[in-house]
Formats: sequence, C-alpha cells, structure tokens
Amino acid sequence: MALRKILGVETEYGILLRGRADANPIAASSVLINAYINALNGGTGTSATTPRVGWDFVDESPGNDARGMNLFAGIAPEVETHLVNAVLTNGARYYVDHAHPELSTPECADARSVVVFDRAAELILVESMEAAARVLGPGEEILIFKNNSDRKGNSYGCHENYLMDRTTPFTRVVSHVMPHLITRQIYTGAGKVGSEAIGVSSLQVPFQLTQRADFFEEEVGLETTLKRPIVNTRDEPHADPKKYRRLHVITGDANLSEVATFLKVGTTSIILCLIEDDALPRTLELANPVQCMRQVSYDLDLDQPLETMDGSTITALEWQWELFDAARKYADDRGLEAVDAIVGEQVMQRWEQVLSGLESDPMALSSQLDWVAKYRVINGYRERHGVPWNDARLAAMDLQYHDLRPDKSLAARVGLEKLCSEEEVLRAVTEPPDDTRAYFRGKCLQRWADDIVAANWDSMVFDIGDDPLRRVPMMEPTRGTRAHVGTLLEECETSAELLRRLGS
Repeated sequence: MALRKILGVETEYGILLRGRADANPIAASSVLINAYINALNGGTGTSATTPRVGWDFVDESPGNDARGMNLFAGIAPEVETHLVNAVLTNGARYYVDHAHPELSTPECADARSVVVFDRAAELILVESMEAAARVLGPGEEILIFKNNSDRKGNSYGCHENYLMDRTTPFTRVVSHVMPHLITRQIYTGAGKVGSEAIGVSSLQVPFQLTQRADFFEEEVGLETTLKRPIVNTRDEPHADPKKYRRLHVITGDANLSEVATFLKVGTTSIILCLIEDDALPRTLELANPVQCMRQVSYDLDLDQPLETMDGSTITALEWQWELFDAARKYADDRGLEAVDAIVGEQVMQRWEQVLSGLESDPMALSSQLDWVAKYRVINGYRERHGVPWNDARLAAMDLQYHDLRPDKSLAARVGLEKLCSEEEVLRAVTEPPDDTRAYFRGKCLQRWADDIVAANWDSMVFDIGDDPLRRVPMMEPTRGTRAHVGTLLEECETSAELLRRLGS
C-alpha cells in the first residue's frame, strides 16, 4: 500500500541588486534575508522568527546516492554555515544557497497545502524586498524574480520533494517517473522566450514551454547544478532512512500559476503512489530522454512524436492521457487516501480538464497555465508592434512576468486563477501546517525560540540551562501534528516541561 505522500518545494529565486557597481548576489541575498529577520525582531512585518535559531547541519548527507554509493564518502560535506540560514515559525527554511535566496516550504500533507505555502513564500520574499529597501543606500534596490534562468547560461531550480517507501526498488522509480517528468512539461512549464541551449537560436526556438529543459544533460545522476539529471539520485530522506526515501525532483519550473503548481506536485504524488503499488500498466522507454526533454519544451503544438526504444512513437499529451487513465483506474479501485482523498480527486478532475483543454485549444488555458498566459501576453505585444521574437523587449517582458513586486509583475495582471484565499495564504506566512511534523517545529519556535539552539527537518536542539543540550528527534514526518501533540504543547508552560513530558 502506497505511503502517505508528505511533500514540499524549495525555490531558488533570481536576485538583482540595482544601484551598486560591485553588486554581489551572495551578499545581496544575505542582506535580503537579514533585513527581513531584523525587521521582524523590530516589530514590523507579518511573520515571526528569530536569528538565533539557525539550521542544524549535523544530519546533512547530500553525497548519499540512491544507487548505493557515496561519491563523497570520507569527505566532509561542503556546507556554507557562515551564510544566513533561518528557520521560520511556519516550519519553513529561509536561507542563502550559493548565489540565491532560497525558501523551502514546510512539509505538507497534500498538493493544495503546497500551493498555500508556496504562495506564502512569495509574500515573505515581497516583505523581504520591502525590509531591504529600508537598509540599503540611496538609489539601491533589491529585486526578486521567481524564475529559473538569468539568460547568461545559469539556471536555478524549483525542487520538489516526495516521501516514498524505501522498499520500492529505485530502478522502478526511475523507469516510471522519468517519462512523467518529461511529458508533464505541457502543463508545468512557466514559458520562456528563446533558448539557452548551445547551438539553438531564437529563430529555431522563438518560445518554449519551460525555463529548465535547456539545462538537463543526463538521465540519472546525483548532481543538481552541473550535468543536471532528469532523475536525481540524492538519498537524503530527512526521516527514518530504514523506512523512507525522499524523491528529490529538480526538473520543474518555478510557477506563478497556482493551478500549475497544484498539478505539478499533485499528479506527481499520484504517479508515485502507482509506482509504489506497481500499478502502472507499462513502462515507457524513450530512446533519448534528454533530447525528449527539450523536444517537449520546444513543441508549442503538442504534437511532436517522441521516439521510444521499440521504434514506436508517442506524444507528450498522449502519454499524459495514458498516465491519467491508469491513475483514474487506481483511484476507483484503491482510493487516493495516500494523497488525501478529497484533494486527490480535485487533482484528478483538474488533470483531466487541463489535458482536454490542451488537446482542443491550449490558448483557452491562459488563466490556468503559466506558459500559455505568458505566451498570449508576449505574442500579443509582438504582433501589435510587429517585432521579431529576438527583440530585447520580449525578453524583458519574459522577466517581468516573474517579478515579485506586486506593482510590476506581469503574472499578477494576466488573470491567473486562484485556488487559495488570501486569508489562508497570509496565515501560512506565520503558521505551520497542522498535519505534518512541521506543526511541532513551528509551534516550538513560536513559544520557546530563546530555548532552541538549532533546528532541521528531522530534529530540534533545546538548551534549557542544563548540560548537555537536548535533541528532540522528529524522524516520522506524519507525527508531531496538531492531532498528535497539540494538547501537549498547550499544556506545557515551558520548554523544560515539554522535554520532561516527551521523555516520559
């Protein structure tokens, strides 16, 4: 029986510091996050955290490979502990990752919850820009973009994470999830003017479905920044490693459309359930997956055949219909409790509706899919002004679509459908989800931040004045929920009392 799918996304945001000749993205990212934290401690903003509670790197093991190897065994992991790395009261992690600000949502128990906390992350970044503006010099400004490419050959990711059963053979995961990740681009893509693939001109690819497809070079591998693989093999479950694995998906675009985010994580969660229960009727073996990744992204008509190992062909849309049919049978026969029955059925309904729309008239989905919304507004401008696709103004419009400043964002003006209310998104800026271990983390930070030395996904370290420090393990992502510990947390006046009662 498929495991309950606990999931989340981690988004690296594009950053630009204007008005300073020696602008450095790492320094700018630090200024951004520190300004946000300092503003909170000064009593402004709508969130709460404390700079004392940093990230605990003790359990980090990014070199572990799901194929049973560790390329970095015996070498300490490269961890940038000197950079700001904060834990928020909604259970999220907000930090500097190389040259970008990155925000990881708390662990979520369904696809809709991911959408809520992904939107909350956007609000946090907007507040961060406003806080940074108050500490920067005259004429200086930090801008944040929720996109995946700087148009200089550099790409940064929006990674997804899914809890999976350790007993499911990883070879089965790879063979089934790869064609899904390649073909789901038809509804997950954020759209892009031109291409950054070597040897591909804007005349050949004036517009494509995704931001990320140009940057993948391998089918399977451990890397995330170089020689990017379609299926990432990082084996770092952030949970009991004997029971669980975490599938780390690096192929997706950062979406502004709530519907696209909902489908991205919702359909993938369901497909992973089918993989765990060995319920997919067949394996699609593509002849050249890396080439197919770009082929799907470049295919605005959604009709290009993908070559398979047996010499037959199938389009991305056709494969998505086949996956949907398998998921529909699975849902009818076994149910969707592993992804939340109600939310799972909402995913199924939206998946069918979007595939039908892509089949009949993709442009009718401009309120639901990023790539369609972006294409319509940019192509409309191009046709009105009679400019070619390589006109610099179109690339500027592409970037403006992802601008998180509310008064500048094109995405905010194209009428994208909302799945979540502003009230629940605003609440998610400060409050953790009720139904995962993030609830325990977030509530402890709200009440006893001064007693917490550090935190990470699977533990928290308390200092209650006694020696030694006390580490509270959180190895089960489905425990530590409101139902599990809500009453306990309400009854405890101090962190010392909490630790005593947990110990008993």
